[in-house]
Amino acid sequence: MMASSDVDNRAEGALFSDQIPSEMDALCPPPPGPTRPQRSYERIGGREGTSFCQTLIHLLKGNIGTGLLGLPLAVKNAGLVLGPISLLVMGVIAVHCMRVLVKCSHHLSEKVDRPSLSYGEVMQYGMENVSWLRRHSQWGKQTVNLFLIITQLGFCCVYFVFLSDNIKQVVEAANSTTFSCQVNSTNQTQVLVPSFDSRLYMLCFLPALVLLVFTPDLRYLAPLSLLANLMMTASLVLIYFYSLTHIKFPSDLPQVGRAQDYPLFFGTAIFAFEGIGVVLPLENKMQRPQKFIPVLYVGMSIVTFLYISLGTIGYMCFREHIGGSITLNLPNCWTYQAVKLLYCFGIFITFALQFYVPAEILIPPVLARVSDRWRTPVNLLLRTVMVIFTCALAILIPELDLVISLVGSVSSSFLALIFPPILQTLTFHSEGALLPPVSVKNAAIGVIGLVGFLTGTYVAIEQIVARNTLKHEETFGAFSLQ
Repeated sequence: MMASSDVDNRAEGALFSDQIPSEMDALCPPPPGPTRPQRSYERIGGREGTSFCQTLIHLLKGNIGTGLLGLPLAVKNAGLVLGPISLLVMGVIAVHCMRVLVKCSHHLSEKVDRPSLSYGEVMQYGMENVSWLRRHSQWGKQTVNLFLIITQLGFCCVYFVFLSDNIKQVVEAANSTTFSCQVNSTNQTQVLVPSFDSRLYMLCFLPALVLLVFTPDLRYLAPLSLLANLMMTASLVLIYFYSLTHIKFPSDLPQVGRAQDYPLFFGTAIFAFEGIGVVLPLENKMQRPQKFIPVLYVGMSIVTFLYISLGTIGYMCFREHIGGSITLNLPNCWTYQAVKLLYCFGIFITFALQFYVPAEILIPPVLARVSDRWRTPVNLLLRTVMVIFTCALAILIPELDLVISLVGSVSSSFLALIFPPILQTLTFHSEGALLPPVSVKNAAIGVIGLVGFLTGTYVAIEQIVARNTLKHEETFGAFSLQ
């Protein structure tokens, strides 16, 4: 029999959990040693943990995914000149906000005598610095954790759409795929054998992804994850090679895009830069956490360079025909069809890692309330329901570019741009460490994030409604002609 106190502790609300898991927890569990409150030597590196290079690789992996492939369309929405400049500015702001989060975490963990804190805990203890917010500090922690869950589930929705769009394109062009990678003026993959709707492809992926998330310990997927990373890296190299070798002089491309399209750029860009959720888990697992800031600067410099270069080169190569993912513009030949399949395999495996975070937050409190006999069936049932939920959302919004922009605008803007300046203000306001320029800077970043959230969400939803209406009209018109 389980003691009632144990049940109460395990049944604590999901969003109140002291430790919010990350993808790295799945593949890289905490090093063995004393319990968490006893690790007073963590900050001076007296423990086992990840090295500088290992942490750098994890940081790159946490920031490079489907968002990178959507940046050429983002540059199109912003303009050939304004797009890269905006990506650079957003990259600088995003890295600054990551640095602010780490600084606040260090300060508050020292203040409350904790070796490390999660993002939600940083918000909680930051609010406790303000007397009139102290009683509501748990709400701050809940809010951050809620946005983390929304973001991770949003990534899973994007993966459903990405997989269906790319596999659909490969299947439709299978009969005409050749060894010759010639360029045509429009979308490079010629649709010659139309198949069923992309939403049916999502339903085809559903059973496989459900079985994938049934994996009892994601460390079993570590070899597949490594293979997936290698495949995605090779795919990116081939995408860069094709784009560079087929680039066109951009004299006729607009330097500044339309104002009504810029919010879509913001949503896609902030979706790509939203790696702030992995910052504290990576820093807490380093052998020498005091070396994390150099890792952050090196890693995010590489990420920002990749974002700006692929976004610009991809747009210059495919111009006004660029799709929601640059993979959808690759030519109809075996080499680049293989690129799509390799990247899809990487995204398929990554789905389990992204799903790990919300599953480990939401499921354990429910399992704590059921008997041992029903724990496994309930666990599998909840995982199935969560995957079906993400699939249903993807089916409702089967537009890759819009779902990326919507997820970025709704959740990533808060985690990456709005919360960090608020945290810095809460953490240091009572200690006289906030100079007027710092307060102005925090206010400016917060306003950018809030305006981006409002405009990006509105425009993305408006575009989703418009495209769905157009599709219904086209379908109705086709039936009328018959």
